[in-house]
Amino acid sequence: MPSLAPEAWQAIALTAKLACVTTLLLLLIATPLAWWLSQTRSRWRAPVAALVTLPLVLPPSVLGFYLLVAMGPQGPLGQFTQSMGWGLLSFTFTGLLIGSIVFSLPFAVQPLQHAFEALGRRPMEVAATLRASPLDAFFTVALPQARTGLLTAAILSFAHTVGEFGVVLMIGGNIPGQTRVVSTQIYGHVEAMEYAQAHGLALFMVVFSFVVLAGLAWLKGRQGRVPA
Repeated sequence: MPSLAPEAWQAIALTAKLACVTTLLLLLIATPLAWWLSQTRSRWRAPVAALVTLPLVLPPSVLGFYLLVAMGPQGPLGQFTQSMGWGLLSFTFTGLLIGSIVFSLPFAVQPLQHAFEALGRRPMEVAATLRASPLDAFFTVALPQARTGLLTAAILSFAHTVGEFGVVLMIGGNIPGQTRVVSTQIYGHVEAMEYAQAHGLALFMVVFSFVVLAGLAWLKGRQGRVPA
């Protein structure tokens, strides 16, 4: 693999930080949301599921544009943050974090939702007969049995955040040390016709993506070997 310049390692470090924080927050948000989607019969289930899935079909530039507008001086989020004295979130790490959470939400919710749906209602009913509260049953029965879905959600969320481009470029630009992540660093190298540097980072991303996919395949194979 070609040697990487210091600014490349800076972009890698910022990307890793963004992916780690995004994954942690996504798991906290997606777990109760996925549980509700897997259990509810509410009429709101379909609209909420469609809203969660929307980032999968929207072009990243469209999603990034509307997030940028929302964070802008006239946007609802921008007006709120300015009134609180926090300034604007666009072109900041916090803005990147919000965009990453929205963009990667379906990659966290869907594996967890499928894992919860695969459990069925029987384990929770048995826990209820043993006088476990719904919250106790969730943490002691549902969540442990959905651990493969939880791990899959974490891996996909992390990997998807690492590979973001359109959303992060639209919201954060390409500011060194602040919002310049690996994908935008590669874009900058290509724009400057610095193909050797772009090749080094791109090859790093290829290796990383292969490791993630191999890990997911291993997880699915292991799950398939578990006795029913």
